[in-house]
Amino acid sequence: MAPRSFRNDIASGLGLLAFAMILAEFVLSGRFRSGSGGLGLDITIRFHQLMARTALAFAVLHPFMYRWLPGPHRPWDPTRQLTLTTDFSELVTGILAFLLLPGFVILSMKHDDLDYRYEIWRLVHGLGALLIAGLLLHHALNAGRYSADPVMVWMWGAMTAVAGFSLFAVYCLKPAYQVMHRWRVAAIDRLTPHQWAVTITPDGHSGVPYKAGQFVWLNIGHVPFSLAENPFSISSAPSGGPDLSFLIKEAGDFTSQLDQIEAGEKAYIDGPHGTLTVAGRHEPGIALIAGGVGVAPLLGILRECHLTDDPRQRVLVYGNRTEDQIVCREETEAFARSGKTRVIHVLREPGADWRGQRGVVDADLIERVFDQSQFETWLFVLCGPPKMMTSVEELLTSKGVAAPRILSERFQYD
Repeated sequence: MAPRSFRNDIASGLGLLAFAMILAEFVLSGRFRSGSGGLGLDITIRFHQLMARTALAFAVLHPFMYRWLPGPHRPWDPTRQLTLTTDFSELVTGILAFLLLPGFVILSMKHDDLDYRYEIWRLVHGLGALLIAGLLLHHALNAGRYSADPVMVWMWGAMTAVAGFSLFAVYCLKPAYQVMHRWRVAAIDRLTPHQWAVTITPDGHSGVPYKAGQFVWLNIGHVPFSLAENPFSISSAPSGGPDLSFLIKEAGDFTSQLDQIEAGEKAYIDGPHGTLTVAGRHEPGIALIAGGVGVAPLLGILRECHLTDDPRQRVLVYGNRTEDQIVCREETEAFARSGKTRVIHVLREPGADWRGQRGVVDADLIERVFDQSQFETWLFVLCGPPKMMTSVEELLTSKGVAAPRILSERFQYD
């Protein structure tokens, strides 16, 4: 092609990158275990969030980097290879995408602060992304200088097809698979004033293989195509049988209706996902550090260690606000009596007769509980509020705990 100014080529490059990254986002958000199984779905989601912000920055800069020239007639450029199109019909889809994309990303970042259901956000998120991708495809093929090259046309077509298939897999293929692998609620029990134990059992199939500490997206009482699903950690142990158990805290939407669920209700899952598991690890001890409902996957790990007679020493540090929020207390105390598990309860608002640890699970507490030899050799598994995990992770790092020996998962779905 005829040479063009460096600034205009930079502008085109930003547009090309933004479009390619947006198409790749469809695959990153698809919960494909073949892609996220090694890294962990939480890392994949965080990368998805970072990519979205970066693509937005490139897209916003893209039109302002061009050196625009007024007027449609330029005698020095009869082939229009050196200058930019001003045909509105070719630019309109790019303009629409430019206007929609910032609002789309910002709404995704702030959806937790908005008063609408997760299922509505997920549907709008998927359809909005598809609309923006379609607008950008039209813009790239009709207004782009380099994107109209035959090789680039094939590339955009292939990437758009993969992106579209990712949506089809998430919204159609996975639900269709779930229809054929249905579960039913076997039991539901209130453990504390605001926490429930829910157990589901396979309905006509053998269940799913999973590792202690993993999680699934759980749908109870809705058809799989309804998008009414939420992520919950599995609190049961793989060696305990095919049933899956969950510890669920009332927090709104689906969880506020747990008292309406009855045994026998249909259930569906997408999973298992996650890398918060000690399977295949060989450290001499396991430190399990939990806050509130974050104890759920750690209960699964403890139960699996107990059922398999795992020889490693375990310490469970479990923080809550009040004593009545402690779940499965008798079971964990039974683990402690076995001699291989030490259980430390921490209360932020203890009663007058409380004899355990007081305060919160933070760096100071962890430094008192564990010695330097444990910091040097043990595996540390964290699940709980972000502030707690950040404090503990910073301490562990300062104590020389290598990153591969710190397991944690953080989720924020924007």
